[in-house]
Amino acid sequence: MSTEFHKMLFEVSEALVADELAALKFLSLEHVSRSKLEAVQEPKAFFEVLQRNDMIGAGNLSFLKELFYRISRIDLLTTQLGSSREEVERELQVQGRAQVSAHRQLLYGIAEDLTPEDVRSVKFLLQERLPKNKLQENASMLQVFLEMERNGLINEDNLTVLKDILQKVRPDLKKKIDAYEEKEKENYSREEVHYPVSVSAHPEEQGAEGQAAKQHGKIYKMKNNPHGYCLILNNHIFKNPLHNREGTLQDGEAVKKVFKWLQFETVEYMDLEGTKIRETVKEYSKKDHRNMDCFVCFIFSHGEKDKIKGVDDKCVNIDELVSCFTGTNCPSLAGKPKVFIIQACQGSTHHPSVTVEADSSGHLEVDASPLTSIPDKADILIGMSTVEDYLSFRSRKTGSVYIQSLCKKMELLCPLRVDLTAILTEVNNEVAGRELEGSKQMPKITSTLLKQLIFEVPQ
Repeated sequence: MSTEFHKMLFEVSEALVADELAALKFLSLEHVSRSKLEAVQEPKAFFEVLQRNDMIGAGNLSFLKELFYRISRIDLLTTQLGSSREEVERELQVQGRAQVSAHRQLLYGIAEDLTPEDVRSVKFLLQERLPKNKLQENASMLQVFLEMERNGLINEDNLTVLKDILQKVRPDLKKKIDAYEEKEKENYSREEVHYPVSVSAHPEEQGAEGQAAKQHGKIYKMKNNPHGYCLILNNHIFKNPLHNREGTLQDGEAVKKVFKWLQFETVEYMDLEGTKIRETVKEYSKKDHRNMDCFVCFIFSHGEKDKIKGVDDKCVNIDELVSCFTGTNCPSLAGKPKVFIIQACQGSTHHPSVTVEADSSGHLEVDASPLTSIPDKADILIGMSTVEDYLSFRSRKTGSVYIQSLCKKMELLCPLRVDLTAILTEVNNEVAGRELEGSKQMPKITSTLLKQLIFEVPQ
């Protein structure tokens, strides 16, 4: 069977032309990383990549059938795969069977409908937004779409720029996007009802719940390796020795262990002054995240109102750090999740005893609610170790209550495909239930995520 399968792939490869290969690569972008597809120059290499990603095989032809159907190579569907247009159409009508996303289908359909004159007009209107060498005469519309995605001009959840252009060039195709957005809105409303809203108390149920999330809820893509950077800013030794944060090294080690396991490029910076915190975060926002799925940042330090302290006691506004990763400031992460986990005080109750100490500065102040402007920024999740007006506790020996709980919950629940918001809710529940030298701690989640964030666990 395997010999027959490879013979079939060879014959199909011989029948495909360059434009069709480009279309197949474009339609497969949800399943294969952009970097791998850009390296593919001929059909045989494309099919090899699909096999390596377990998208096709001798007994697994559904994705191949759908691809040939999408690019209208019904002849290959019939002669090589023993199927038909009608059979594939029936199959794709079943909920959840389509493997090419509605977003890719839409863009490919628009590209097919544009005339050469339309394409020239679109390129002209994009001159101020894209590099000139990406808009040359021989650049196809699919290549232009890829460049628009790369530059954060369009993504699955925001097609405004493309709509504005098509309104001028082809208003009929702009209506296609309107219809797509309306349908997505309806699907989203329907899916919301089915979202698992809390983590089951019985871990054995989580596998099924994870499957429900996959079927009914939108999920951020996690296909690349590494999935992204996990940046850890860990302040331990302060210029004022009274402010040293014993136990924070254990937090750093716990986070590194979890995120290396989850296939993130994990980097830890120790003992940064306020200016250096700002510079380091900005540096990571300027990196190329095109082949990454998301960005994660942990900050462990002392805190004041809406601020994180450097080891020199200079403050940095939390919102300023988060704003480095908006779609405008970091286009290669547009439409992708950005996660910030902050272990620092947001309050001014008394210092507890030596065994459990508070993550605040020596002079305590009343803190206000942080990050009031964050809801205006999409795809961002912020986990705070405590709500406003309260201290955050850290053991000198075992690390902070919040971070240690989070790491343990991730190790337990990520393999069950529980999304991060639900995991953080479990952490909230666990931390809130603990007595800490007669005090309490209540963590906080602030989220503008548009989908579920489920970390893929390597097999």
